[in-house]
Amino acid sequence: MATTRSNSKTGTTTQPMTTSDIDRRMDALRSDIGTLQDDVKGLATDAQGVATDQARSALRAAEAVALRALKLAEDTASGMRNSADAWTQDNLDSARSTIRTQPISAVLLSLGIGAVLGSLFLGR
Repeated sequence: MATTRSNSKTGTTTQPMTTSDIDRRMDALRSDIGTLQDDVKGLATDAQGVATDQARSALRAAEAVALRALKLAEDTASGMRNSADAWTQDNLDSARSTIRTQPISAVLLSLGIGAVLGSLFLGR
C-alpha cells in the first residue's frame, strides 16, 4: 500500500511512500533508539562513577574526622590519667605521713571502717 507524504509548511505533496521506505525509516528509528539507549546507559554509568568518587571522598573525610577525634580522646585520657596519678600520689604521701605520726588512730579508724562495711554487707 503506497501512501503520499505532504509537507505541511508548503502544502505540497511528495512521492508516495513505499513499504521499503517505511521499513528503512523504521530501521533508522530503531537504530537511533538503540544509540539513545546506549547513551543513557553510558550516562548512568558515568553518574554512578561520579557518585562513587564523591562517596569515597566523603568516606575519607569522615575517616579523617574520626581519627582526629580518637587522637583528641587519647590525649584527653592521657592528661586525665596523669592528673589522677599526681593527685593519688599527693594524697598517698599525706596519708602515709598521717599514719606514721598517728599509727594507733589509723588502726582504730581502719577497724571501725571494716566493722561498718562488714555490718552493711552481712546485713546485721
